[in-house]
Amino acid sequence: MVGVDRLSDLPEPILIHILSMLREGKEVVRSSVLSTRWRFLWMSVPVSLYYHLPVDQGENEVHDFVTSINRELHYWRSCQKIRRFTVYFDIREEKFVRDVDLWVYFATKLANVEDFTLGLFFMNDQIYEFPQFAYKNTSLRNLLLWFCQLNPSGSVNWSSLVSLSIMYLKNTTEGVMEKVLAGCPNLECLRLHYLWGIHHLEISNVKLTELIIMDYKTDESDIWLEIVAPYIQNLQLMGSCSEIRLRNVASLVSAVLSLDFDFGDGDEWQKESSCLKQLLHSVARVENLKLGPWCIECLSILELKGWQLPPSSRKSLQLNRNFEQLDLPGICRFLQSSSNIETLVIDGFNQDTRDLLSKYTNEDEQRRRFETHNYNCSLLHLKTIKFINFLGPLRKNKAVLSSVKYLLKHATILEKFVIAGRYRGAVASQDFVKMELEFPRFPRSSPHASFIFSYC
Repeated sequence: MVGVDRLSDLPEPILIHILSMLREGKEVVRSSVLSTRWRFLWMSVPVSLYYHLPVDQGENEVHDFVTSINRELHYWRSCQKIRRFTVYFDIREEKFVRDVDLWVYFATKLANVEDFTLGLFFMNDQIYEFPQFAYKNTSLRNLLLWFCQLNPSGSVNWSSLVSLSIMYLKNTTEGVMEKVLAGCPNLECLRLHYLWGIHHLEISNVKLTELIIMDYKTDESDIWLEIVAPYIQNLQLMGSCSEIRLRNVASLVSAVLSLDFDFGDGDEWQKESSCLKQLLHSVARVENLKLGPWCIECLSILELKGWQLPPSSRKSLQLNRNFEQLDLPGICRFLQSSSNIETLVIDGFNQDTRDLLSKYTNEDEQRRRFETHNYNCSLLHLKTIKFINFLGPLRKNKAVLSSVKYLLKHATILEKFVIAGRYRGAVASQDFVKMELEFPRFPRSSPHASFIFSYC
């Protein structure tokens, strides 16, 4: 076998497959020096190009970065398949806009990439306007844009686009999003981060089933963003979204409400609580619901004020909050409206400290309220309960003990109760030994309920 290059003797498709496993495109190109057989193989290998200029770079570094990309893209034009093209760049001067146009042209017209990320950052209020030629492309499947102004003059044709993510969409005229969506007949997922000034969003794409919105802002206090999305099945509202109304989400199956309210006084509180009320009415029919910590805290305050939650048909409920004793009445009242629930998950990963509830009541008063008020409910379908990501000894957590006892009392067909904690130090094993002995002794309605303990 001396002098035989068994690797180069492999069929070309296998060699191309091997080279495609290299992480960087430059590594693929370097393989051309191995032998004459490998000289042009790199042109047939699907590659991913990634360029990132860290912020706060000097003028020379910025100039070298731009020059380097332009030079490399000239050679990458010979590559038959560029799978992914990613650029993160801090535009400081208007003169670099032409270079960005060149990169967009390379991605959408020359290379016909499938995944294109254009992450632009600005030192001033200037926004890069996405070029008109880029609205016609049949190769893009995933598009992510940061700080790009969308304003197509004609129709949009992104017929292969499956996922569209737009971050920091500001100063966009009404109807632009509908015009863009009309040119994406195969779109399945839409992500909008930091919307500003849009008052109406209508999504009529039949295949678009997932909508994610994070942070919505408006300069007008009495104007809300109305969302009409009859075919959306999965919805996530995160961050500051206290001015959103859902007008038509008839196909919704799963919803995540992880809102971050300011919880101001007076009119601000009325607006935020009104938003949550309307959202809870809109998602009352979803099968799977997840609530973030601020929503749960708001629920507790609304419960104190006597607000009645709408009945729901949800089957799965996840509460993401390391809740305290003050939260129990609001959570129990929420469970009362969830008689069809089958799975309940309480995730205590969020360890943020909050003092909002203390402004409305104190722990002793809330405990008396919890003990004296009627929070009986019929959890006739609840089979699985999970307490996960709680930090520290659970036996000393009054809220956990009270909620465990409450759930065991009202879950009549409970099959599995999982308790998974996160610990620091050797206290873990001691706490779990005591829990394994103590918790199964609590009164319970279901004789078949079993406890499963785990920790990390």
